Amino acid sequence: MSKTPENTAAKILEDNMVGTMATIEGNKPHARYMTFFNDNFTLYTATSKDTHKVEELSKNPHTHILIGYDGKGLGDEYLEIAGEVEISNDDAMREKVWNNSLKDWFTGPHDPKMVILKVTPTQIKLMNTKGKDPVNINFL
Repeated sequence: MSKTPENTAAKILEDNMVGTMATIEGNKPHARYMTFFNDNFTLYTATSKDTHKVEELSKNPHTHILIGYDGKGLGDEYLEIAGEVEISNDDAMREKVWNNSLKDWFTGPHDPKMVILKVTPTQIKLMNTKGKDPVNINFL
């Protein structure tokens, strides 16, 4: 398989589950670390329906995610993902995202407090590729 920007982006998402997710609160950015599940460039993350991020995304569904920088050096590739978020309590989506590490926060995939944030990208950029300009990823 040739090393295309799309392949590099897919590998970054495969290898990195934790990234920062920014929302807007009172016209100011608010960022936090989140754990993401990737399905063909669509990202999913579980959270409590009672969090600030759910409230913020209910008012403004736009997000910006940084994922992939692992801190090994100044040349680490990472992704900048702009997207729109759908807040879902769909049982099939909750079962798809559920894993045992969520047991610290939820009783199971049908916990009424758990919602899934589905992030549909509007733009993905591959950043910091050894002196090259950022590359827009074709993810459709």
